[in-house]
Amino acid sequence: MLASSENGPEGVAGPGDSHAALFCGLNVDLGLFFHQWLPHIDRRTAHWQLHSKSSIQHLDSTRSKSVFLRRQEDPKVTYSHYKFILKLTNGQPQSVENMNYISHMQPWQTCLSFPHIAALCQGRVVRVPAGTLFRVVGTELVVPCNVSDYDGPREQNFDWSFSSPGSSFVELASTWEVGFPAQQYRERLQRGDILLKRTANDAVELHIKNIQPSDQGHYKCSTPSTDATVQGNYEDTVQVKVLADALEVGPNSRSPPSLSLREGEPFELRCTASTMSPLHTHLALLWELHRGPVHRSILTLTHEGRFHPGPGYEQRYHSGDVLLDTVGSDAYRLSVSRALSADQGSYRCVVSEWIEEQGSWQEIQEKAVEVATVVIQPTALQLVVPRTVSVAEGKDLDLSCNITTDRVDDVRPEVTWYFKRTPDTTLLASHMLARLDRDSLMHSSPHVALSHVDTRSYHLLVRDVSKENSGYYLCLVALWAPGHNRSWYKVAEALSPLSGVSVTWLEPDYQVYLNASKVPGFSDDPTELECRVVDMKSVEANVRLTVSWYYRMNRRSDDMVSSELLAVMDGDWTLRYGERSKQRAQDGEFIFSKEHTDMFNFRIQRTTEEDRGNYYCVVSAWTRQRNNSWVKSKDVFSKPVNIFWASEDSVLVVKARQPKPFFAAGNTFEMTCKVSSKNIKSPRYSVLITAEKPVGDLSSPNETKCIISLDQDSVVKLENWTDASRVDGVVLEKVQEDEFRYRMYQTQISDAGLYRCVVTAWSLVGGSMWREAATSLSNPIEIDFQTSGPVFNASVHSDTPSVIRGDLIKLFCIVTVEGAVLDPDDMAFDVSWFAVHSFGLDKAPVLLSSLDRKGVVTAAQREWKSTLSLERVSVLEFLLQVHGSEDQDFGNYYCSVTPWVRSPTGSWQKETEIHSRPIFITVKMDVLNAFKYPLLIGVGLSTVIGLLSCLIGYCSSHWCCKKEVQETRRERRRLMSMEMD
Repeated sequence: MLASSENGPEGVAGPGDSHAALFCGLNVDLGLFFHQWLPHIDRRTAHWQLHSKSSIQHLDSTRSKSVFLRRQEDPKVTYSHYKFILKLTNGQPQSVENMNYISHMQPWQTCLSFPHIAALCQGRVVRVPAGTLFRVVGTELVVPCNVSDYDGPREQNFDWSFSSPGSSFVELASTWEVGFPAQQYRERLQRGDILLKRTANDAVELHIKNIQPSDQGHYKCSTPSTDATVQGNYEDTVQVKVLADALEVGPNSRSPPSLSLREGEPFELRCTASTMSPLHTHLALLWELHRGPVHRSILTLTHEGRFHPGPGYEQRYHSGDVLLDTVGSDAYRLSVSRALSADQGSYRCVVSEWIEEQGSWQEIQEKAVEVATVVIQPTALQLVVPRTVSVAEGKDLDLSCNITTDRVDDVRPEVTWYFKRTPDTTLLASHMLARLDRDSLMHSSPHVALSHVDTRSYHLLVRDVSKENSGYYLCLVALWAPGHNRSWYKVAEALSPLSGVSVTWLEPDYQVYLNASKVPGFSDDPTELECRVVDMKSVEANVRLTVSWYYRMNRRSDDMVSSELLAVMDGDWTLRYGERSKQRAQDGEFIFSKEHTDMFNFRIQRTTEEDRGNYYCVVSAWTRQRNNSWVKSKDVFSKPVNIFWASEDSVLVVKARQPKPFFAAGNTFEMTCKVSSKNIKSPRYSVLITAEKPVGDLSSPNETKCIISLDQDSVVKLENWTDASRVDGVVLEKVQEDEFRYRMYQTQISDAGLYRCVVTAWSLVGGSMWREAATSLSNPIEIDFQTSGPVFNASVHSDTPSVIRGDLIKLFCIVTVEGAVLDPDDMAFDVSWFAVHSFGLDKAPVLLSSLDRKGVVTAAQREWKSTLSLERVSVLEFLLQVHGSEDQDFGNYYCSVTPWVRSPTGSWQKETEIHSRPIFITVKMDVLNAFKYPLLIGVGLSTVIGLLSCLIGYCSSHWCCKKEVQETRRERRRLMSMEMD
């Protein structure tokens, strides 16, 4: 431990010295002092000398990163003086100031008196198990090592070294340096006999397999430093001693190698175990039972002398059925009072040797020996029951179960009768009828009884049988033998063969016929089926008839298609739908009904193509039972009825024509559409007029615009017709059921394009709903104006492309006309200004303001303070001004112009919209105006604060800090003249 002294006695270094005094009790960490206080000295060439009153010791800092020197002081001496001298091997000797180490305080007082020392009293701690580790030759050695209270990365590295008795340490293994191990250990490392297992970031285990006497010695665990300062210990050593194998385990001569027993008979097994170890060791013994790959622990005697039964043996151990005791000095006996079938297998005796290390017990060796193989002969048990029994309805059923066994001792049978519908020999889906336990207590129902004529014959009696009693009966017998402490255990169990019972009765006789009263001719037509019961015979009052409807898809004759359940009616008149018909039945499309006692109906309100197929019905007869429940007694199937119609694809053809193929701008455009259809029942048509117009970019596809539509109920609707001046300029009317006419009045040049009729055929479904049957597109009719009119171009110009914030931005949109010369009164323009507030054109343009051809200005809302104005300067020039420009007004500006030209007929024609190239506007900040007000405010505040400080100082010195000085008053006397003197 190190510490620095701030105040010391005379002759001791104090705070004014060039090096502070270091001390902490009687322990001096020279390496830490070397690293922390003299970092500029090369530790590879520096040597320390420690001078004291009685001895001089030399320390080489290259040997260890942290050097500890402990000196035993005389208790009578209150302090000691040490002098440290640093020598350089490749330079001039350099002497450090006398640094006296004082030990007149106790170590704990030193650390508490100086806070800087208390921080250094803790450091890295490397730990291995304390004391000596004892291991037996041939076993595996595991030595853990961990480090704590360290700095640096969380994962630490470890180096292991080994020293045999009388030799120095040799490198053994390392977690981070491949070439660290010595040559004699590398082969064992490659084989895996020596390996390191990291258990945590700060912990590792050294594993040495098949340890030998040559592995006896000291093992040192060290950690390379990752600390900012050197403190604590960096290594720890543990001694390992290898003991000779002194444990002997073997089977006892009195235990036979194999036993053959019957269930319930006792047996015992013995094994011997002893040790000649020179150390104080304990033995632990475990009996195991092996049955194939399964190992079970029977009973354990621990090294502390405690018994622990294995899983499943707790009750047998506590009842005394399974015991473990000693015989003589080295024999251990396993006793089983009554053998069970689970006791069959190979028995193994496992002995382990334990030694006490550091207050806890450690296993150092384990041996096992096969003792004997036990075979348990099962108890023979056979059951005999009648295979088939036929009984009339209403009579009693008597079934016998005869038992045959080879046990003659005191065993008691437990008999249980089961009933099931299916002929499998398992008890799954079975129902217990009656049970007679080993105490002769009977458990049954009022209609069922169980009796036994003698000890080996048991009878089941079922009174007043009915059809529901037909099925299969089984007899289950279990033999119980008395166990320890009046307990009972099962020695054998057997299940009888199936005994088939049929109850004869007079079933009803009837026939079922199915016919289609309504057959669909088209899709969406209704379908109605009638299922009729005829020739009913022997149908009594306690018989009820229900129906089930099935559907089978039409397939080729060689394909197997399963039937799908549509609906089924139970004996209590409950109707359940199948997955195919559940939703449609809830929507009212499927209707199941019963009009008479002998007729059932099924109606499909709207038959679809998916409904085509075969339909059949199944009529079931239900019989009332004694408990008023209903049991199905008979099913009669009808012949299937095929629902099918020849369906072809719907065909819809639309032809468009133009009565007047040639016309000029301003005239009326007329187009008629003739519709013809096939395989569509009673169609109604809806018509949509579309116009396909070219886009300015030739590489882009043409734009299709919906103009006007007329639905199947003859309701006209304007779609995307946005020309407000020509709201009544388009008309769509129905001339005939299959013919429609479209007119567009006062056509303009902007109306050029391809016009089509989109016709949809609709069919009436259910009397009130329309279903789309087909859709078709007509041939195009083109409107093309052959004109040689003027060509318009637009450009943007600005005298102020770069302005200071707050200045006026002026942008001119100039329209030029090429080709034919027009009178200014025959031209008008719609002008719109757009801006993209970015350095590129990657954002969507924002509409700023627009001026239509009538002179109406529309300005968009803005989120900042600058304002816009748009005006027409001349016939072909339009000026956009941004007043009080802000930083947000920078970006690309362009204008969009839509020319309007007056035709000779006096109508205005809308030309193609044109766009100008963008111009970039930059808005700069006025630095002088930006800093003018802050500077003025700062100068003003500084002046006010200065004057206020002067005023406060003056007032304080004049009134608060004024002192009254009392001066002695002197008498005023005139000097006497020399003559008078």
